[in-house]
Amino acid sequence: MNQTKMFELRARFTAADLLSLLLILSSYLKAESAIGVNWGTISFHRLKPSTVVDLLNDNRVQKVKLFEAEPDVMKALMGSGIQVMVGIPNEMLASLSSSTLASDLWVRQNVSRYTGKGGIDIRYVAVGNEPFLSSYSGQYESYVMPALLNLQQSLAKANLAGYVKLVVPCNADAYESDLPSQGAFRPELAQVMTQLVSFLNTIGSPFVVNIYPFLSLYGNSDFPQDYAFFEGTTHAVTDGPNVYYNAFDGNFDTLVAALNKIGYGQMPIVIGEVGWPTDGAIGANLTAARVFNQGLINHVLSNKGTPLRPGVPPMDIYLFSLLDEGAKSILPGAFERHWGIFSFDGQAKYPLNLGLGNRLLKNAKNVQYLPSRWCVANPSTDLSDVTNHMKLACGVADCTTLNYGGSCNGIGAKGNISYAFNSYYQLQMQNSQSCDFDGLGMVTFLDPSVGDCRFLVGVTDVKSSSFRPVCRWAIPWVLILWGFWVFVI
Repeated sequence: MNQTKMFELRARFTAADLLSLLLILSSYLKAESAIGVNWGTISFHRLKPSTVVDLLNDNRVQKVKLFEAEPDVMKALMGSGIQVMVGIPNEMLASLSSSTLASDLWVRQNVSRYTGKGGIDIRYVAVGNEPFLSSYSGQYESYVMPALLNLQQSLAKANLAGYVKLVVPCNADAYESDLPSQGAFRPELAQVMTQLVSFLNTIGSPFVVNIYPFLSLYGNSDFPQDYAFFEGTTHAVTDGPNVYYNAFDGNFDTLVAALNKIGYGQMPIVIGEVGWPTDGAIGANLTAARVFNQGLINHVLSNKGTPLRPGVPPMDIYLFSLLDEGAKSILPGAFERHWGIFSFDGQAKYPLNLGLGNRLLKNAKNVQYLPSRWCVANPSTDLSDVTNHMKLACGVADCTTLNYGGSCNGIGAKGNISYAFNSYYQLQMQNSQSCDFDGLGMVTFLDPSVGDCRFLVGVTDVKSSSFRPVCRWAIPWVLILWGFWVFVI
């Protein structure tokens, strides 16, 4: 990190600037939590951005977090009044850290051009997405602070630094402990985290963290299931005078303790991602997702706070996520494509009160679907030679609901084939040849859905997916089939 540059930046702050920052921090501590959503766009069946913005407004969602500044999404948000956190992918950090010209250009193209009267209310720029994730092995660590410094200068040049705040969404694996009060940042991150938090504090930005109790449960067979929710637990964690009844509070206070250890115990905290998937794994289902998300919302909006921050809940929370993203990487698990509180077509998956005025979620309006027809396995043919066709279908389309624990896991071998064929057929916009499969497939006008296993019909107002690298891209079919073939053969 360029310490001289840091000190120069601090020196530019006047007494009025300092007073303004103190007022901002004071308002953070007094303000009630607000509910926002993450809007990811890695989908095979992508709704028009204008349809999604209407969905947000109909549900009175006034805060949205984007993973990058896609022009069509940004254009749709103009004039909406929705407060936006726009993201910068990790892959851009290297260039932004090494060049003020690059940061100036990024701010000009993705922030300045959209602000002003009738534009977008951009409140935050998220610099990277979990760049300190342990599985990255430090790949992005050295770029974060230089990129922040360059971007702050670029915002200042554009006269936006006083309004648009830089943040760095961190995964909860950035800190660790056996008990919340013992929380500390990972030893190898101690220096950069101290620099980061000091910088965030200087510019009046909160600390953004992503917390996922589902992943704790999914990755540890000994993790007590009821501790992941908010309905009470028989496995409460006692930490001195404090008792924790859910994993969210325990995780949150671990971060509070880690911040306190480096001298920033009052740093405002925003939950950048939190949620529960509905499909693709054991424990990922509609009932669990509804119970978790409703419990989370009620808990946070109660403003009770946590044992280490009584009466001071997270500043904001962004649910993960708004819509399912059927083209995402499934390296962490097949559930990665099923985090949405709405399905890909903007239809609510389960009753949920966001605490924003509407008691229940409202579905997307005016969604244009393809005709009500499906591609299924032809019952008149010998399906013994279907293997290569299944590879084709599931290598291109999404078959993750067929995985163990998925909603379509129990529909039998022929049902699996039909599901795969239909997923491919809908992705090909119901092109008649895409249901041939050498005579093994046939088009039907009878909905083959069974129970909770929904055979989808595509939408017509789609835009092709943008496949981006690292953790948010679609992956080759060989990885999809790893957890799939045992249910087909």
